[in-house]
Amino acid sequence: MAKKKPKQELGGIAEWIVTYGDMVTLLLCFFVALFNMNTSNTPEVSQLISSLSSVGLGSSSGGLTLSAGRLAEMGNSVNSLPSIEKGRMLATAMKKAVSLFQPEIKSNKVRITSDERGLVITLASDAFFRPASAAINIDETRSMLIRLAEFLNSSELSDRKLRIEGHTDREPTDPAGPWRSNWELSAARSINTLHYLSDFGVPEARFQVAGFSDTVPLASNDTVEGRAYNRRVDIIVLDEGHL
Repeated sequence: MAKKKPKQELGGIAEWIVTYGDMVTLLLCFFVALFNMNTSNTPEVSQLISSLSSVGLGSSSGGLTLSAGRLAEMGNSVNSLPSIEKGRMLATAMKKAVSLFQPEIKSNKVRITSDERGLVITLASDAFFRPASAAINIDETRSMLIRLAEFLNSSELSDRKLRIEGHTDREPTDPAGPWRSNWELSAARSINTLHYLSDFGVPEARFQVAGFSDTVPLASNDTVEGRAYNRRVDIIVLDEGHL
């Protein structure tokens, strides 16, 4: 009878090294994206973070990338892709807005920012409204408002809901004037802004309107500069979570 040959051990690297290599590669991509945030946008960074979590980063057990739980999370990520794509479109729209309103940004008439609500286009009240008035100085702002209406009607934003928020400083209104308080003044400025944007082609049904008086200041109301900064109207392209 022939002798059985002893079973040979298979060579090669340990199985855990594959998962480890995936994790290191994703970490590299993550930090490269963070290196220059000017060229990165929030949806892309969020997607990277989701990818990192899907390989078990922060888990001591390792080798969990093919477990049922992780595959379920991957399914959730796939389901969220439409929202990620819409977020990417909003980031692109922000870059377009910065370019489109560059003259007004340089003259401090307009600010372009983003927060948890979405893309925020801030109109400085002193540049758009007469003092203590809700009447828009249309002769000086018509061109900008037309560009704003065209921007809000652009293909990447045409299905987005919009909110106009009026804000004032802490100074009381004139008792002899038309506004009982800053609540009425802030709301009237929002409504008048809506009417002009509607006249220039943005459907009224897309808008929400609010007046916040002096309750949401961006700066101290104790200085002239701070009060001027707080007097504003925000046109917000709403994120889906704030419809």
